[in-house]
Amino acid sequence: MQRVAIYPGTFDPITNGHLDIIRRSVGIFELVIVAVAQNHAKNPMFSLQSRIQMLEIATKDIERVRIEGFDCLLADFAKQKASNILIRGLRAVSDFEYELQMGYINTSLDSKLETIYFMPLLQHAFISSSVVRSIIEHNGRFSHLVPEGVSEYIQSLK
Repeated sequence: MQRVAIYPGTFDPITNGHLDIIRRSVGIFELVIVAVAQNHAKNPMFSLQSRIQMLEIATKDIERVRIEGFDCLLADFAKQKASNILIRGLRAVSDFEYELQMGYINTSLDSKLETIYFMPLLQHAFISSSVVRSIIEHNGRFSHLVPEGVSEYIQSLK
């Protein structure tokens, strides 16, 4: 049986921290599905299709990664993909309370779901999509915070 893990998120946009977690995840699991949430509540800067495209650019050379969009409960998406493993990132203590709550909620929806938490490498710990969006909005330099090819893609959208 193939061990499939799901790394869900809004990825608005993908950062080097996200890519670090994806790379480390494929070293453990046979397949990692990066699940891009539509997430209307967060009012993303980039469309779902653009976020998927950015992830495809960032992961083009990484085997055993599949990028998919979704617009349903994560527990339902995991069931559709025959996966019981969720991957989440923890940058700081401030992330922990939210991620712990989400892990418990997902397990309450499907008792077979397990959440595995990764800490990004220290050099990426300060990077968040919201910080990158703020820099983009103010026309600042952000190419060092996102995977190769992603900053060019973002510039092409302007």
